[in-house]
Amino acid sequence: MTVRRFHIVMMVLVILAAVLMPATVAQEPAEIEVWVAFDDYRLDWVNEVAAEFNAMFPQYNVVIAGGRSYETMFAEATVAAEQGEQPAVIHYFEAATQDARDSGLFKPIADALGDRTEVNGLPVDLDDFIGPVAAYYTLDGKFTSMPWNTSSAIWFSNMSYLEAAGIAEPPATWDEVEAACEAIMALDNAPQYCFSWPNHGWFFEQWLAQQDALFVNNGNGRDERATEVAFNSDAGVAILTWLDDMYNKGYLYYSGAQGGDSWATVDQAYQTQQIAMAAYSSSDTTLYTQFGIDGGFTTVASFLPYNDDTGWTGNLIGGGTLWLTDGLDPEVEEGALTFLLYMTNTENAASWHKLTGYIAIRNSANELLESEGWFAENPNQTVAAAQLAQSQVTPATSGALVGGFPAIRTEITGAIDRVLLTDDDPAEVLAEAAEEANIIIEEYNLLNVD
Repeated sequence: MTVRRFHIVMMVLVILAAVLMPATVAQEPAEIEVWVAFDDYRLDWVNEVAAEFNAMFPQYNVVIAGGRSYETMFAEATVAAEQGEQPAVIHYFEAATQDARDSGLFKPIADALGDRTEVNGLPVDLDDFIGPVAAYYTLDGKFTSMPWNTSSAIWFSNMSYLEAAGIAEPPATWDEVEAACEAIMALDNAPQYCFSWPNHGWFFEQWLAQQDALFVNNGNGRDERATEVAFNSDAGVAILTWLDDMYNKGYLYYSGAQGGDSWATVDQAYQTQQIAMAAYSSSDTTLYTQFGIDGGFTTVASFLPYNDDTGWTGNLIGGGTLWLTDGLDPEVEEGALTFLLYMTNTENAASWHKLTGYIAIRNSANELLESEGWFAENPNQTVAAAQLAQSQVTPATSGALVGGFPAIRTEITGAIDRVLLTDDDPAEVLAEAAEEANIIIEEYNLLNVD
């Protein structure tokens, strides 16, 4: 046989083999990379959900990458996009919403879904998301990102200390906090401090919203793009003044840690009963309840105390959502959408809530939990959802939309730190923080506004 004839025969055999190849041999699954801003038991849950999803939909392979912080996520995503290596889905906290919108890196969930009622057999029901969540992430009239871990700032109390001091219920206002602290710190076995909170900008924003005060101008950035801050108001000064007063009286424990580093300091202080009460995120309701069980005391969750002088308008949400990258291959986009719908379905929303304390984001999930008797058995888990449900919907309680939000938060936590550790006037310190924040906004808008 000649060489030429041999090559022809081999080519025919290759073609026949391809034609006759069994239909059961499938192509490689489309890889769906998802970045998540957790590195603990919450990341474990996501990996378990991804494994379940991959078994159900073998045409896809969801790969979860955790360990990035909220604060670093956006910067790393930008670099990845420049290198053509951006993941299909990225987990951002609510403060990054304006930055994400302006980046041009993402496709609104509503645009990707179109008018479909199902994707790969999974139902599409955006109307099932609870009101505050839908309101926050519906921008320009459409869902922009997929809600997932939603929280609110609430209050945890070690009832052993409160009851010993003759206090039957957790304090509801700032004045009641002070009165409770006076009684608790007079105990023979008083804790080292009365209460604490993470020096994170989110709590300042919560106390501002409670007073129906704006964080930035132009309807909190929701009527049109924010151009300057509004937090250096009487309401903002009141927050710093109250914290300073509690610190000077020895009631408030402040570790000196700011931003993301401050959360763990409060965990430790509450768990070891160094403090009697803590302002914290509802995302760790399960953990703080367990602290009490393990420590031989009862933890009771309640609404975040508010300024008596202004009354309570409501609280805003926190947490994060999942953003869909624009420009994905159609198969990858379809897989990412399918995973987003699966990860946030009724059963998973209920499971996520049970594990963490994050609010169950779907009405159907709350109905499921109610029918199971979960809320009756775990009253602490009802607090955050009730706080949001009872909040008035105003521009203040809807939350701010502003570019450079994380950097602005740093200015605020720095201002609080300065007020607590020096004798500087809270109004002057906050005014200076506002000036720096306005520079951040101006520079951001120059780079991001056409």
